[in-house]
Amino acid sequence: MPRPPDVQRPPRVLIIAGSDCGGGAGIQGDIKTVSALGAYAAAAITAVTVQNTMGVTATHPIPPQIVSTQIRAVLEDIGADAIKTGMLVSAEVVRAVAESLQGHTIPIVVDPVLTAKGGTALLDDDGIAALERFLIPVAAVVTPNVPEAERLTGRTIKTIDDMIAAASHLKESGVRAVLIKGGHLPGETVTDVLADDAGVHRFSALRLQNRSTHGTGCALASAIATGLANELPLTSAVQMAREFVRDAIAGGLQLGKGIGPINHLHNNQ
Repeated sequence: MPRPPDVQRPPRVLIIAGSDCGGGAGIQGDIKTVSALGAYAAAAITAVTVQNTMGVTATHPIPPQIVSTQIRAVLEDIGADAIKTGMLVSAEVVRAVAESLQGHTIPIVVDPVLTAKGGTALLDDDGIAALERFLIPVAAVVTPNVPEAERLTGRTIKTIDDMIAAASHLKESGVRAVLIKGGHLPGETVTDVLADDAGVHRFSALRLQNRSTHGTGCALASAIATGLANELPLTSAVQMAREFVRDAIAGGLQLGKGIGPINHLHNNQ
């Protein structure tokens, strides 16, 4: 049946990630980000986590077949203009996700979620190997933070030059584009490094003195995916996403006893 001409079809972003019952990161933070930026968010949940601002205390994986059928249900009906992956739990789930996306040309933003902000491991060695083999090579961009980039490259990253070398290493290994986030490095300025076919790009800003930073990585990757869904060039999508996350940190919420969540809805307040 034809779609009525007065019905809007916003850009569509499919998020494949774990649930954060505290609402700051994961599926919950991703949906808030995509919605705040005016796109339509659909979700395939890979795991249910028990967490709050103090950290992650338990994880319940979703069966790989259920993850796959969630993805197919969305793509066969609603469709997607961009896809973002976050926490993928296990090698079996990584393979299920990769198989479900075969044959599609939708840009994929892979956020290689390896550990929680508090240090809890969220993907084991087999899962990381599967991520490197099946998903990272087909990603439009991969968005590791410094510890994740160290794990993926086997390099020590202490400086911006180290970030550039690691990003170039990943690019040369077959990754289409990589954005290494520099928030873990000390200093008054935070610099992210993007390596793509056009070369190496630096994005820098003064560090915000705010402890409400839970959900920054998830929000950044989801915002980039939203930019790509809107057909922005990658560098423009990264710049837009950085500005969104920076404003969300500046308006961070004073909730909980630990690391509070960013304010995903700052644009609407």
